[in-house]
Amino acid sequence: MLARLTLLGVFALSVFFQSTLIAQDKVLRAGAAASNITPPLGELIVGGWKPIPATNIHDELHARCLLLDDGETTIGFVICDNVGIPREVFEAARKLIDAETDLDVSKLLMASTHTHSATTARGESKITEVEELSDYQAFVARRIADGVRRALSNMQPARIAWGSAQEPSEVFNRRWYTTDPKMLSNPFGGVDKVRMNPPRRNPALVRPAGPVDPEVSFISVQSIEGQPIALMGNYSLHYVGGVNSGDVSADYFGYFANMVKDRLGAANQDPPFVGILSNGTSGDVNNINFNGESPRVKRYQKMQMVAEKVTNRVMEAHATLEWHDWVKLDSAMTDLVLKVRKPSKEMLQFFAELEKRPKKERHIREETYSARVKQIQEGPEEVTIPLQVIRIGSLAIQAIPFEVFTETGLELKDRTPFEDSFTIELANGSYGYLPTPEQHKLGGYETWLGSNFVQLDATEKIVEQLLYLSQKLHDDDEVKK
Repeated sequence: MLARLTLLGVFALSVFFQSTLIAQDKVLRAGAAASNITPPLGELIVGGWKPIPATNIHDELHARCLLLDDGETTIGFVICDNVGIPREVFEAARKLIDAETDLDVSKLLMASTHTHSATTARGESKITEVEELSDYQAFVARRIADGVRRALSNMQPARIAWGSAQEPSEVFNRRWYTTDPKMLSNPFGGVDKVRMNPPRRNPALVRPAGPVDPEVSFISVQSIEGQPIALMGNYSLHYVGGVNSGDVSADYFGYFANMVKDRLGAANQDPPFVGILSNGTSGDVNNINFNGESPRVKRYQKMQMVAEKVTNRVMEAHATLEWHDWVKLDSAMTDLVLKVRKPSKEMLQFFAELEKRPKKERHIREETYSARVKQIQEGPEEVTIPLQVIRIGSLAIQAIPFEVFTETGLELKDRTPFEDSFTIELANGSYGYLPTPEQHKLGGYETWLGSNFVQLDATEKIVEQLLYLSQKLHDDDEVKK
């Protein structure tokens, strides 16, 4: 009996040491790189209502890449300084990466920051596939692939941590209820219930039409010796702007990347540190306090102020992080077919009579949306969009290829099966604004046909699919345990 117990004890001890050795054998590896995607002068900047040619490069644009490998799976992020990149450009980059590396390109998340001071990598339509890439689109695809390959060559043993902080002072919902009907007219001959970007401190303003998300989420990666490799943040704020006409700039996303590098003491190191800031769910949020004071600032000053605040919050939280020598990595990706919204007979008739109305009686955006509606009417009946979830340990990162309203991001944070999560918008494609069904009922710029292109309940289908992918990643890990 004693011999049997002794043998059982030896066996148990053997299993314990074997499992310990297996755990010790697991190594997390990471690599980062930044590819310059600054366009030539003369390319069109599309941040305003009318595109203008780039005449000056204020600061360079980049595709900022981070790869992580847990020994079984490699995931990656490529965050590009651009207003919105169509799926076809990202797919062209994936094809190059697939041909030139052994990476599973379905586990790479590629996204735009939505800076409004970058030249466009979009096509003419957000719902019609790009058949042939323009020179700049092909250049961006090539540089994304180069950045991923360089990040791959920089892979080294690493450790990782993630956390979050709060910065509420720079996020304001830009859709407002107002008592002045003159503010609510739309280019379709109707009257909305809310107004995007109303006049500041106007007595007719009632309240914002939606929430904000002040959380700054971030992932930090360093070598096992403690040298910073990369830090990727996420903040649910639109671009800031305040640039000179014709200037190319990465906006506050670029300033953050440089500031966090300096604060971590990572300047001039080898391999180079890469700072990254991705755009959270901010389709209805900017940094204008519509009911408060708006002090005048110099060009570029406001975006620097925002970047500094976000950097400060990240660095405060960074000092308290719990580091992991290894975490489970995985990714799940799927396609979702959505119906394209089509104009009604009444809408088509309204625009058919455009020239009969005196210009002074037309809405200021009537001609713009007349052209957009015509393009939509002649376009496809449905669109296939990519959706993705990446998991890093107990953290989930959702990817949505739209300008997403904040309440959708908050819903995903609330319902995820993971301990923590955040969403990157304009990821793996760019298909316009994504209001919720309730926000569609209120009208406003983001809901107009030509700003939004897909069926009114698209958010519900997208959230359902992302939660399914998240649960699958979560359950797969539980089964393996």
